[in-house]
Amino acid sequence: MCGIVGYIGDKQAQPILLNCLARMEYRGYDSCGIAVTGGSIKVCKDVKRVQELTTTMPRIGGLAGIGHTRWATHGEPSQVNAHPHLDCSGNIAVVHNGVINNFQKLKQQLVAEGHSFVSQTDTEVIPHLIEKYYDGNLEEAVETALRDVEGSYAIIVLAAKEPKLIVARKDSPLIIGVGDRENFIASDVPAVLDYTNRALYLEDGDIGIVAKDGIVVKRGGTRVEREEHRILWSVEDAQKGGYEHFMLKEIHEQPRVIRDTLGDYTQQNGSASLMDADIKSLLILACGTSYHAALVGKYIIEDLLNIPVRVELASELNYWAPSLAGTGALAITQSGETADILKAMKKLRGVGCPVLVITNVVGSSASRIASQTVYTRAGPEISVAATKSFTAQLMVLYWLAMSYSKADARRLADMVMGIRQLPNKVQQVLDNKDEIIKSAKYLAGYENAFFIGRGINFPIALEGALKLKEISYIHAEGCAAGELKHGPFALLGEDIPVIAIVAQDNTYEAMLTNIREVKARGAPVIALAEEGDKDIDQLADSVLTLPKGDAIFSPVVNTVALQLLAYYTARHRGCPIDTPRNLAKSVTVE
Repeated sequence: MCGIVGYIGDKQAQPILLNCLARMEYRGYDSCGIAVTGGSIKVCKDVKRVQELTTTMPRIGGLAGIGHTRWATHGEPSQVNAHPHLDCSGNIAVVHNGVINNFQKLKQQLVAEGHSFVSQTDTEVIPHLIEKYYDGNLEEAVETALRDVEGSYAIIVLAAKEPKLIVARKDSPLIIGVGDRENFIASDVPAVLDYTNRALYLEDGDIGIVAKDGIVVKRGGTRVEREEHRILWSVEDAQKGGYEHFMLKEIHEQPRVIRDTLGDYTQQNGSASLMDADIKSLLILACGTSYHAALVGKYIIEDLLNIPVRVELASELNYWAPSLAGTGALAITQSGETADILKAMKKLRGVGCPVLVITNVVGSSASRIASQTVYTRAGPEISVAATKSFTAQLMVLYWLAMSYSKADARRLADMVMGIRQLPNKVQQVLDNKDEIIKSAKYLAGYENAFFIGRGINFPIALEGALKLKEISYIHAEGCAAGELKHGPFALLGEDIPVIAIVAQDNTYEAMLTNIREVKARGAPVIALAEEGDKDIDQLADSVLTLPKGDAIFSPVVNTVALQLLAYYTARHRGCPIDTPRNLAKSVTVE
């Protein structure tokens, strides 16, 4: 869950590395550092954000270097634990994303052989192993060292007097940005967008030799070709564009995201061959926010396709063996690099189960493992808290279900009209946010909250609670409204507000009953309800009024309202919205 970058070319490496790291901070921000060589390696690293390090560090000359922004997994955030890490001689530097499972054993062996360690990280064993095997051929030393390593890694290796960088990956993402007499390396595309829109995506087991005027990729000692991809995102897509935070910008991009996704897919009926297959049930795998999208997908697909759908957390599926007879699988991952998802996908493919993946990143690991890939059209999402990527995932799920629906033609025609109206309805929520801001200011004074919903909006209660806890640090729980009486009632009182999602569907009367029960226990209620709902006005302390529409699409407008509620609550509390503590954008470790 760290970000790594590298540069080699005709320009000074230091400013390029720092700029690339600034673009990568959504992957980790406990500490950061760079190493640059101009004949000898100079390292500057600290427990600082990239901008602060940039303004305080000395000038380091050199045309090649590596950088790292960290999210701690081994060893607390500290200057000594920050990357890059050096070997004993100071002639080899390494940055690493991933986890080395056998680092303690390797460290003990290396210490016995005379190596001296200074950090508590797992990463530090890598430069020492390379030093151990280095006899003048850096590429061979890296390849030999990695044979000793168990775990996941994306690494960049810098040697003092070598005119090249060595890169390697296993279960962690790594790209090479292709330039003109210069090349770039990064964990993710946004890091290099200021310099190039051409990229090679490395695959597991690849080792790359990157010089300023050439790139060679090898696998098992044999040269292989990796296709060059044209990156469709622009630099502007990965910038704030005048908004105070990336999260707010990305929330406001959702009408466009919906239009782009629908424009790409509504005319492509039949392109998802997995849904054409003779499957008797569907297994959906996801993590975090994508898991909540999967739960919404369960309601949509069971309603429209009449097949049973099971939704599982990928991190749990990896440790048990479900029956897969007659089952197709659908995986959802924003980055396409989520470690738990990739492990589960490999497990399913290994037993012959077809897997369709929904992801936002062309060329990602998930797209290469899957039987088939459907891309969302969200563009780069920088804020740690997922917003527009979640909406894009919902759009793809709606498209898949509607494309293969068993519903009658009249209902499908109504749904097509309803989904085409969504961009305008979302824009109405964005344009009429005053009541949301007022409720957010009220909510910011509490330390606990409940979110409740029923039916297709139960997952949105879970997502609303996740957003609030992620960025405002308010403890929040999402709960199926009917489950309040099975335990959560014990917590309710005037010090715990309840955010209730009230949809105009067959759950409506039950939700009103649940709100009455909540009010009877003294808890304040903020309700999300359609305009014109007079009953809810009589029950709730405040109402966030949302546009009317087909109830099956209510998760979309409800989600946008809850994203804004979380954002403005966190803003009132003075929280670092785009970079919440202890979290990073891409979860590339188990």
